Amino acid sequence: MPALSPDTTMPVDATKRRDFLRQLFWSAGAAGAVGLSWPGLTRAAESASSPSAAAPGTGFDFSTLGPLREPDALGLSLPAGFTARIVAVSGERPAPGASIWHTYPDGGATFAAPDGGWVYANNSEVPLGAGGVSALRFDRHGQVVGAHRILNGTSANCAGGATPWGTWLSAEETSLGRVWECLPFGSASQAVVRPALGTFKHEAVAVDPVHRTLYLTEDEGQGRFYRFVCSESDWPASAPRAALKSGRLQVLQVDGVAANQLPPDEMDLSHPRHVSWVDVSSPSLPQSVVRGVLGSKAPGTVFRGGEGLWYFNGIVYFSTKGDNRIWAFEPATQQLQVIYDFATASPADRVLSGVDNLTVSRHGDVLVAEDGGNMELCVILPDRRVKVLLRVHGQDESEITGPAFSPDGTRLYFNSQRGGRQGAGLGITYEVKLPA
Repeated sequence: MPALSPDTTMPVDATKRRDFLRQLFWSAGAAGAVGLSWPGLTRAAESASSPSAAAPGTGFDFSTLGPLREPDALGLSLPAGFTARIVAVSGERPAPGASIWHTYPDGGATFAAPDGGWVYANNSEVPLGAGGVSALRFDRHGQVVGAHRILNGTSANCAGGATPWGTWLSAEETSLGRVWECLPFGSASQAVVRPALGTFKHEAVAVDPVHRTLYLTEDEGQGRFYRFVCSESDWPASAPRAALKSGRLQVLQVDGVAANQLPPDEMDLSHPRHVSWVDVSSPSLPQSVVRGVLGSKAPGTVFRGGEGLWYFNGIVYFSTKGDNRIWAFEPATQQLQVIYDFATASPADRVLSGVDNLTVSRHGDVLVAEDGGNMELCVILPDRRVKVLLRVHGQDESEITGPAFSPDGTRLYFNSQRGGRQGAGLGITYEVKLPA
């Protein structure tokens, strides 16, 4: 199976810079960079657990971003040195003989092919069994050469996550939503549902291969932050991947916060807070129903609408749209903190709102897409300053989704979910080329 971003080469100075920037993010003295890999893991798994998996190319320094220029012919404002093109339009074939590109494109990730090309696996957030996932195929020169379906018959596939073993986990954002495992280079008939990952209004998934754990966000106003701890039999130390059939589904509980409650307003979350984990009650049942029955006894801290999620270099980053926050959780120390809060941000940094999908560069820059706001893709630097990477003009009723770097780190993909030609509003997928 083609591996996710197999190039692990990284210069020494880049490694030092990456670790230094990570310490800036984790400002309260957390542990250093995690470099452990389990015996028997394949090189693909080791690659995805390394920081270079997010974008293993030379790695653009986003701290150097300049101001946005006037909109180009596509209606995109970009800094100097960046160029963009449309690579797919919903309802059209991206290349001769390709499948028609799906409606309402959402979360996505890229996967490297043996021939030097890659695919961009991307969800379709269409309800009532008409969602699913498509894969956009590029050759080694970056030209679009095809598109194919890798999941059919599912509903409101919003976000998900790439696995270290080279599959795409697509999550359904409905109260009966489940997670499906898809083969980026395979067919829709090969997709497999993973009930062990819970039934709830799923958003995103991220894999921590060091601790053999998956993290999951829930897009509910009274939602939770979950983890799935694989059993020893599900992900043995000698195995390159998890079976995702056996383990414990748990919810995060912030120490000092009562079950089924939001953290109080007076709690300072800008510094790390220790957390614990509580087993989910009746994990095979819809969690919104379970919480309704348990009431105040429902386990876990409440998060206001979990959205984007990404594992990078020992840190799990996630967003909550109800309070416009970006969070960082460190499994090694079991500590959680807020690294961006729109309500308390400085005037210079208060440009990011409607936080949604996110990804992380190989240097630890957190790229956050806006659902709302003013259709911008923003970058939170490791020193927590915020810069605007791009803005989409003339599509105010849309949202930005699915940011993902190409395997070599030189290109960035994203969608305007309800953008379209001639006002169709079904979705456009863009590629931005980063400066060399």
